[in-house]
Amino acid sequence: MDWDKLRIFHAVAESGSFTRASESLGLSQSAVSRQMQGLEDSLRVALFHRHARGLVLTEQGELLHRTTREVFAKLAVTESMLAESKERPTGHLRVTTTVGFGSMWLTGQIGEFLDAYPEITVSLLVADVELDLGMRQADVAIRMTPPRQSDLIQRHLFTGHFGVYCAPSYINRFGTPTALADLRNHRVISYGEQLPAPFPGINFLVDALREVDPDYQPALTINNVYGMARAVEAGVGIGGLPAFLAEERRQLVRVLPELKTPSVDAYFVYPAELRESRRVTVFRDFLLRRVAMTSF
Repeated sequence: MDWDKLRIFHAVAESGSFTRASESLGLSQSAVSRQMQGLEDSLRVALFHRHARGLVLTEQGELLHRTTREVFAKLAVTESMLAESKERPTGHLRVTTTVGFGSMWLTGQIGEFLDAYPEITVSLLVADVELDLGMRQADVAIRMTPPRQSDLIQRHLFTGHFGVYCAPSYINRFGTPTALADLRNHRVISYGEQLPAPFPGINFLVDALREVDPDYQPALTINNVYGMARAVEAGVGIGGLPAFLAEERRQLVRVLPELKTPSVDAYFVYPAELRESRRVTVFRDFLLRRVAMTSF
């Protein structure tokens, strides 16, 4: 198979369009189309279903796309490692983590890392869904669950805890709950159940209330931990939050301290092929130093 045609096929398959692929490759649309026709002719199979709204891969096209994705992922790793200096780490590092941890803790720490390693640039990808490290959607991850893929290396970072918090303005309006059952008469903020939770235990407060009242419904659900913390801070209601988020907001008041709350373990995760990467090593060591100085 012709390598140049495979490179163009990969761009077309990723974008789902000859037009978008031609823009990313810097080729004319007709040139891309001719190359794909030539590839199909040489393989004697159809790789795309063509229709007015774009392209859909055939079964054979899906098989070839899986292979080209793996090849290009490995090439990206190799390119990064070849470009990386042995003496001083350089290059680009893509870090993925949850919205709450990334936007409310890591952004406050990352400046020190950039000061120490000015030749490394960082993309911080915050999302409450897991990006695929094996397919190079990111280089490293900070996750609140152990990795399920066997080819990923993990390092335990910290054990985080939860608490129940509200703002002084909320207490002034609605009073302070003194028992779990009291929360049935308060406005509780929850992560919600429409999307997968970013880490286990995020809805512990509602789960506990439903042991008292199986029909209990929170007053407000927000599918974003940062949004929950902001709503609690604004006096909207009472929320179960990771302690490190609440402790950074010193004006928040912890209530029901005797309530049993869950804990969650955080891990630094990266693909095995990056075990020798200096960028990954120095970032891991930086995180270990910073989490050791933080109460989670």
